[in-house]
This record gives sequence, C-alpha cells and structure tokens, in this order.
Amino acid sequence: MARLKVKLVKSPIGYPKDQKAALKALGLTRMHRERVFEDHPAIRGNIQKVAHLVRVEVVE
Repeated sequence: MARLKVKLVKSPIGYPKDQKAALKALGLTRMHRERVFEDHPAIRGNIQKVAHLVRVEVVE
C-alpha cells in the first residue's frame, strides 16, 4: 500500500478552527514537521481540507 509524506509548509494562523483541527489530527502542530501515513480515505480527507497549507509526497 502507498504511503503519504505530509509536511506543514504554511502557518495555520488566521485560518478556521476546523482546518486547525485537521492539522492537529494529522499531528502537524509545528512548521516544517513531517509525518508519514498509510494511504486511507480518512487521511486523504484531512489532507484535502488543508491542501493549501501542506505539501504531500507519495512514498513507495
């Protein structure tokens, strides 16, 4: 199964609470922090909600 590397590249300051909650659920609480996740629909949904704040790479 594919894995996704997600990195927070833009600050969530000034964005709605639901987007901040999505970042917290992904474990991205500080700038330039990276997390690797299995590719699941729930993870994709959280990433899609904050796509303008993160950078996503597919890791094999």
